[in-house]
Amino acid sequence: QVQLVESGGGLVQAGGSLRLSCVATGSIFSINTLGWYRQAPGKQRELVAVFPNIGSPNYSDSVKGRFTISRDNAKTVYLQMNSLKPEDTAVYYCYANWGRWNDNSWGQGTQVTVSS
Repeated sequence: QVQLVESGGGLVQAGGSLRLSCVATGSIFSINTLGWYRQAPGKQRELVAVFPNIGSPNYSDSVKGRFTISRDNAKTVYLQMNSLKPEDTAVYYCYANWGRWNDNSWGQGTQVTVSS
């Protein structure tokens, strides 16, 4: 099992910055993919940025050049969000795919609100 806990959301004006953090616990060495999704009101959950098992991070086109995902060890991942826009307002979820059977875990979510 992998458990995820996010922190760092909040209210910010357009053009501002926020940094989200996610700490994974449990079977962290079985993690294949680790990253961030978001869900805005009335919309489907969408990928923001993830570290795949192999290779460079993947970003949504809507955040490329503004958001940066980073990882400082096997269990902690960050999302630095710059030049925030009102359309970035959403609940942001930490996500992990893990184990040989590709199980998925989600954090509880953290609200990011960008005012215009």
